[in-house]
Amino acid sequence: MSFYITREDNNEYKNHINNELYKFNLAHFPEDLRGRYEPVNLYIKGENDEIRGGILGEICWNWLEIHTFMIDEDIRREGYGTKLLKEIETIARERKCDFIKVDTLSFQALGFYEKNGYQVYGSIDNVGREFTHYYLKKDLSYK
Repeated sequence: MSFYITREDNNEYKNHINNELYKFNLAHFPEDLRGRYEPVNLYIKGENDEIRGGILGEICWNWLEIHTFMIDEDIRREGYGTKLLKEIETIARERKCDFIKVDTLSFQALGFYEKNGYQVYGSIDNVGREFTHYYLKKDLSYK
């Protein structure tokens, strides 16, 4: 039997790979965490319902992961970021998550996350040839 490598943008193939890995992972997690997945998306809306920022994340097994966090520049430093972060942390605690993880670049929000109790657990230098990519985590207590 022979195999070959192909490069294709094929949703059916991507879904197959993701599903097979998911099934493999599922077999190794405790039963109470199996199948535990929930998108968590929070938005800041203006007077005319325009989106001014938000957090896009998901609960997966025993953590919440923030994938995207953005606030329009003209309303930054007005406390909306902290309010969004506190709200998503509340949701994570209610769902009994053990921690939250997020990543940021050196020109983005490292200080903001650290100010809110997140700790760097890893980094990669030379991102874009001049920046650092930080990985942060905040342990939660919900008991």
